[in-house]
Amino acid sequence: MTALDLISPAAAPPADAPINLVGLGRRALADALAAAFGLDARKARMRASQIWRWVYHYGATDFAAMTDIAKDMRAALAERFRIARPEVVERRISVDGTRKYLLRMAPGIEVECVFIPDVGRAGALCVSSQVGCTLTCAFCHTGTQRLVRNLTAAEIVGQVLAVKDDLGEWPSGREDRRLSNIVFMGMGEPLYNLENVAAAIDVISDGDGVSISRRRITVSTSGVVPEIPRLGEMTSTMLAISLHATNDALRDALVPINRKYPIAALMDACRAYPGLGNARRITFEYVMLKGVNDTDAEARELVRLLKGIPAKINLIPFNPWPGAPYECSSWARIEAFADIVARAGYASPIRTPRGRDIFAACGQLKSESVKARASARLKAAL
Repeated sequence: MTALDLISPAAAPPADAPINLVGLGRRALADALAAAFGLDARKARMRASQIWRWVYHYGATDFAAMTDIAKDMRAALAERFRIARPEVVERRISVDGTRKYLLRMAPGIEVECVFIPDVGRAGALCVSSQVGCTLTCAFCHTGTQRLVRNLTAAEIVGQVLAVKDDLGEWPSGREDRRLSNIVFMGMGEPLYNLENVAAAIDVISDGDGVSISRRRITVSTSGVVPEIPRLGEMTSTMLAISLHATNDALRDALVPINRKYPIAALMDACRAYPGLGNARRITFEYVMLKGVNDTDAEARELVRLLKGIPAKINLIPFNPWPGAPYECSSWARIEAFADIVARAGYASPIRTPRGRDIFAACGQLKSESVKARASARLKAAL
């Protein structure tokens, strides 16, 4: 039995409960309408296209708003279906404009996602794919929260819709949009939930809805090697690798999945990633840990390791959290490391820490509900 076998499934709604249309693909939406109203395939597709545009282009949350659908049909839709968003339990705004959301998907099921302005074309939304995480990366706060379950496609899409609501980003596709990019770099390992992640990407990237191009969607993995080719085949998105070390001994300690899929196997999977090229480079994420992985020798080894892979290297100053066992490298050390990588011909931007004051930065996410429950247990023990 693996850790994934222990994931609690999403609770099934009562048989007579209205079906949530959010997260359904076009075909599934048409099939649901056909089954509910006895529509033939053509009429079901037509009705599905109408609803799709209202939900994902205009952001409708009520069938009553769908004015090109007859009133009696709108009422019938409201009896059988719903357009559900996750509940925004808390929204915190950093001094730098970063927004962190605590979203409740179901009782006891909460995740965080983060909107970061001025990233990508306009701004990036960092979404979660699991409640908690099973990978226990040594420098990551999320890894200290036990894995509860995978998020459904509806729950992943729901994060995007909830943030678009908050930003006032309706209708979709506006030239002045603030949310232009999606990164699967929140809570969880996306490739351990690939089916739901891929289904959510199909919805988010649809040009008649939210309309975020697959070239502006990045999926980050800690190195689930067998799923990397499937990710490319199923989604055609950009790939990011959470690397953080240039040798197996250190990566085994920092990113424990390396013990199962060592660096050589990971690099082979990267070289074979579908569609890889100069226009579609892989991003290698490298968190800078003082006295651990930040020497000039390791910068040169990183260059050697990535030889032949169209890549950019994202250097991430370590973002501290209570009880963290590491410190961030000095800025001078990070710049020296970046200079070696840049001289070798690789783009090596240093990621400016965003949202540190609200624990929204890379590696800091952990459901507030988990922290609250831990606090309550501590008080009860005193």
